[in-house]
Formats: sequence, C-alpha cells, structure tokens
Amino acid sequence: MRRPTPTPAPFTTRVRVRYAETDAAGVVYYGNYLTYFEVARVEWLRALGCPVTEVERRGILLPVVEVRVRYLLPARLDDLLTVDVWLVHPRRASFGFEYEVRRGDELVASGATRHAVVDRGSGRAVPLPGWMRELLERATGAPVTVG
Repeated sequence: MRRPTPTPAPFTTRVRVRYAETDAAGVVYYGNYLTYFEVARVEWLRALGCPVTEVERRGILLPVVEVRVRYLLPARLDDLLTVDVWLVHPRRASFGFEYEVRRGDELVASGATRHAVVDRGSGRAVPLPGWMRELLERATGAPVTVG
C-alpha cells in the first residue's frame, strides 16, 4: 500500500493481541483489525487534544461508511502490533483514514476507512464544522481543502 497523503507522518499507537481476539487457529480473527483501526483513530483524536467524547459533546458523530482491509500476514496471541494511521481525503461532509498494522518490520495488514460527519441529533450528514476543519488542519499541518 502506498504511503497516504496529506499527513506528513503517521500517528502511531500500539496494540497487544489478547487471547479473546484470536480464533481457533490461534491467529487474530479478521474482524478485530477494524477494532485496531478504531483504537488508532481514537488515540489520534486524543493526541490532538480532542477525544472522541469531546467530538460527541459538540454534537457530531463520525460513523464508518466504508471500510477496506488487506490481510498480509497472521498476527498471533501476545504479538505487539503498531498501528499507523493517516488522515486522507477530507471532503465537504466526510474524511478518511488509511492504516498499516505491523509486527516489527513486517506489514501484517493495511486498510482504510471513510467517515461521515453526522449531526448527533438529526442523524444527517453535515458539512465539517469550523472547529473540526481546524483540528484536521492541525493534524496535517496544511490547509484542508474539501473537494
């Protein structure tokens, strides 16, 4: 997978594979990679000073509306994985993230999610609020142009 843009460097977090995340074959059950992606996104927001609870307090939800995962190598119980996340493709009422999950130098999985920006009260998509655009600009170090 190519290194996404515009984020100059990924945000990185670590996840230790727990017993409950493995299947009968002793490898991480495929659906758990989506949880790893979520952990990276939530920690990315927290590192920017805006935990997901603050986003919701401001009346915004960020549901996943699209997901893609490519599985390359099995991860196993007690592996320490690093999850890199990049912000990509901000649009009027959505934006995306791309991810790489590694065990040491080995790329285990990669993927992407797209998130709608939704008003918590109405459940309808809304344009990126100004405060959220500022947050994304702080994360990328560049003006966010939506298109």
